[in-house]
Order: sequence, then structure tokens, then C-alpha cells
Amino acid sequence: MAGEKITREVCDETDLQDGEMKEFDMEGHPVLLVKSNGRFSAVGGKCTHYGAPLVKGVLVGDRVRCPWHGACFSTQSGDIEEYPGLDSLPCFKVVVNKGKVTISTDRKTLENPKRVKAMRARSKEDRCTVVIIGTGPAALVCAETLRQEGFTGRIVMATKEKHLPYDRTKLSKAMNVRVAELELRSAEFFHMHSIEVWTEKEVVSVNSHKNTVHFHDEASVHYDRLLIATGSSPRHLQCQGSELQNVFLLRTPEDANIISESAVGKRVVVLGTSFIGMEVAAFLSDKAGSVSVVGISETPFLAVLGQQIGNVARKMLEERGVKFYMKNEVVSLKGDNGKVQEVVLKHGDILPADVVVAGIGVSPCSGFLQGSEIATDSRGAVFVDQFMRTSVPDVFAAGDVVSFPLSIMDGRRVNIGHWQMAHAHGRIAALNMLGQQVALNSVPFFCSSLLGKSIRYAGYGEGHTDILVKGQPEELTFLAFYIRDDVVVAVASMNFDPAVSQVAEMLLSGRRISKEEAQSEDLSWLKKP
Repeated sequence: MAGEKITREVCDETDLQDGEMKEFDMEGHPVLLVKSNGRFSAVGGKCTHYGAPLVKGVLVGDRVRCPWHGACFSTQSGDIEEYPGLDSLPCFKVVVNKGKVTISTDRKTLENPKRVKAMRARSKEDRCTVVIIGTGPAALVCAETLRQEGFTGRIVMATKEKHLPYDRTKLSKAMNVRVAELELRSAEFFHMHSIEVWTEKEVVSVNSHKNTVHFHDEASVHYDRLLIATGSSPRHLQCQGSELQNVFLLRTPEDANIISESAVGKRVVVLGTSFIGMEVAAFLSDKAGSVSVVGISETPFLAVLGQQIGNVARKMLEERGVKFYMKNEVVSLKGDNGKVQEVVLKHGDILPADVVVAGIGVSPCSGFLQGSEIATDSRGAVFVDQFMRTSVPDVFAAGDVVSFPLSIMDGRRVNIGHWQMAHAHGRIAALNMLGQQVALNSVPFFCSSLLGKSIRYAGYGEGHTDILVKGQPEELTFLAFYIRDDVVVAVASMNFDPAVSQVAEMLLSGRRISKEEAQSEDLSWLKKP
């Protein structure tokens, strides 16, 4: 019975100290009870992103941060306040009477671990139109935030892809997954909230003088506000033979599926040792006949995670039979009857190959802005300020396509391709479209999965000059601090939760973490974000 009332006395008032949280079971569902500033509150106990137990996360005031991917929720309202993820937590009534704490709810609320924030309905009297180019996380969060914040005008999302918004991060981790399993929202959801999603509509130009977006089929649409959220595209191989069959890039579900199908029992060569390349190699390691990885650096992940952690990742894959050819690069691809057969390397190695997957970096998808007044940098990233505004009035941009000022780096301009950061950009763009003047203040946070193990990372470590590694990396348990100018600027971990979330909270608050603290054997300071 959906409306059935459920009440449970869970503990004594004195069982929780201020700033403490505990998980309780109610009819088989985890409920998180929090005591903050002398007040009790209760919300759903699982993160709405991937179901992490929030009791193992980090509580700061009235906000809990997920230990896995850094999403944050208000413990008073249950609302999502930091990403990744789209949904909020259910919120339950708490009563303290005669020293006893009781939680009350109804069965429908208890059994649904996710809650969509209330959205305003479309009004035909509202003639304002927001056009969003792209359907990634920045685009989707922008559209949803507009409705949640009371926008009643028209919302149009346009993408050159065939699909509704989906979780692109899974493509390299579960390459055989079907697109229906990746969808972030259903067609019914978009219809219910009057958000138009135009698929297979490739944008070819933007006319900011006439406020129009033009498509490849010669159609156009007028906008009052525009969001550019086109993301990034994989870089193409430039060597001889790159046009051969079975040489793949990974961008869409179709790409992932055909790579997965083509690789079964075959000889696979993966080009690139950053996150896409390593995740692809890990996924295919027990499906392909053989997997070889080619990288230009000394070890995988070198630029981001450093040599020691890179060697840990390499060893994990080598134990699954993956072969590495490091400090090397492709000279040419050779084939027969139009299909790839060999990968020729700079140092003379010739690798037999039935399938080649290139993960050699990405570039912002902004070619359609050529000739417009919307400013971009030399790589094509769109310049935005802390409000996600471009150089042109009423035009905003968000996600992987932008160059933006990062608050934790004193406004240093960066281009970051994180799933979490794109969510944050989308929300800030929507709020500022509505005139709320809210600046971006988010800590970069990402996660990579290899063979069932997760590497978590928070901060911005580019240009780090020192790395301090705690734990036992060889046993896949470590916490690494990235140092620049004697200050911790980023952190990475494996099997060390919730340390990365704790550091993310510190960085967000402006807390300076010194090299001396990171060097200390006593890490109790980590528990005081």
C-alpha cells in the first residue's frame, strides 16, 4: 500500500553527537539519520548516482558528500547540491520525544531511493526560448535546473546523435552495454516536463546577431538564451593507414558496441594510456585474444597520477595478460583487403592487429562557431566567465567545450573534461540565464574503474612538482597527495574512502593543506574538513 504510514523509534537522543550520522534500517531500506547544530534530520541512505552508502561519506554541517564520486546532498531537504547525478534523496520526518528519536514516512517515499525535484510546467504564454546545443550532462542539468527554478518558457535540446541523453562514462567501462541501459532520462520524462529533444540535428552555425541556430538540414531555430554544451570529440589518428577498417575511435554507444563485438577472440591494439585507453584495455582483457597497449609516456596515467600509481595500474592489467609498449608511438598501420593487420611502432616493433582502438586525446567540439563572435582559445575551447557567460550576450557555454576560471585555483583558466564538472557547469548556466548571478564554485572530482577497482581523484594537479603516496600501492590501497608550491592541490586514492571526498570538502572551503600535513604519519586532520 503506497500510502501506508511507517514509523520507527530508532535510537536515544544521546546516541548521536553533534556532527554525527548513523544509518538505520527501515523495512529493508537504509535511512541516514543526522544530528547537526542540535537538530535531527533523516534522508535516504544511498547516493542517487550509483547507490553508495552515504553513512561512509563526509558530513559537513547540513551536507553529506558521497564517498565514491563526490555528489553532495542537503541533509535537511535531501536536495542534490553537488554532482554527479541528477536526483535528490527522499526526506523523512524526525520527532524527538522524551529522549527518543522517531522517524516517520510513508511506504511509497521509503521504497523510492531517488526523488526528482519539483519542476514548473510549460506555459504557452511565456514566449522565451532556451536552445541547448548538446545532450550531455551539462545540457541535461541546465534544462532540468531551468524547470526546477521556475522557467516556464520553451526548452529545446539539439544533438547530432541518435539518442536521448545517456551516461557516456560507461562506454569505456562496459562496452557491450545497450543504449537503453545508459539513458539518463526517459522519453516520457522529457515529454512530462516539456523539454524538446531533437536528435540527429547537427548544428552548423550560430548567428548571434539574429539569435538563430542553423542545422545541417537547413532548418533553424530562434533563441532568447543559448547554451553551447557540445562536449569534446576524440582526436583522429594522422598516420598512414588510419583509414583502414577496424580502426576505431570511442565516442558513441555504437562505437562501444562494435569495438566490443569486433574484439572477441581477436588481436587488439589500444593506442593511448590515459583513462579511456586503460579502461578499454581492462574491459577487453578477458574477451579479446590478446590486448596490447601503446603509450608515449614512461608509464600509464603519468601526467595526471604519476609514475608510482601508473605502474600499479600497469601491473593490474599485465596480470590479466595485457602487454605494454611504453615510450613508443605509432608510425603506420598496415592492412590487407582494406582491413588493419599490423601496427608499426617507432622503435621497430610490429604488432599484429585485427582491431585498433585510438584513445589519444580529445578536442572541443566547436567547429560550428567559426566565423561567429563567440570567443574561443587556440584549441577551440569556448571562453566563459565564472557565470558560464561567453563573450556574446545571452550565449552561455558549459562542459568539456569550455575554458573557465577554476575557483580553487584562484580563477586560473582551465579546460576540464570531467563528468561531474559538466553537471556543475549546467546548473550554473541555468541559474545565470535566469538572472540569479551565481558563480561557479566546484571542486573537480572524477573516478576511473579498472578490473573492478576504482581510482578516485579530486582537485587540480596539473603542474604538480611532488607526489606523496601513503598506504601500500602494491596491495591496491593508497592515498596520493599532489603538491605544488608546498600545498596540496589534488588527491587520488584506491581503497581509501572517504579520503578523496574529505579533501574535496577542504579544497571547497578554502582550507590550505600543507605539504607538512600530507607528509605526516598522523592523518587525523583528514577527518576535520
